[in-house]
Amino acid sequence: MSASSATLLPPASRGSRALAGAGAVLAAVSVALAAYASHGADGEARTHLQTAAAFAFGHGLALCALAPQARRRFGRWALAGLLLGVLLFSGSLVAAHAFGWPTRLAPAGGSLMILAWLAYAVDAARR
Repeated sequence: MSASSATLLPPASRGSRALAGAGAVLAAVSVALAAYASHGADGEARTHLQTAAAFAFGHGLALCALAPQARRRFGRWALAGLLLGVLLFSGSLVAAHAFGWPTRLAPAGGSLMILAWLAYAVDAARR
């Protein structure tokens, strides 16, 4: 397919670029978190930290892949919800290990991720 026959999309918005960048940082931090979980934590703490790393990595990759394509405000808001949800979920699990804090925010983060994925699905269906 030649460049002249391809449909060219407008450049990604600043918000989309920020979400993609946040996703890349989230993925990088999750690799470090997984390494720490494997080498510096035991028992239930290891399991919680590995879960936090897995969610952070998966959602970081999703943000990197989906954010540049998010041209509509609703889709960007859905992706921002994913970012906030994973920060609440994974952050709560990490804070429980690092500071002894309760994991009260994890269910809210998980619920927000579910809602954000559903919102993104609606946005994708409306394109």
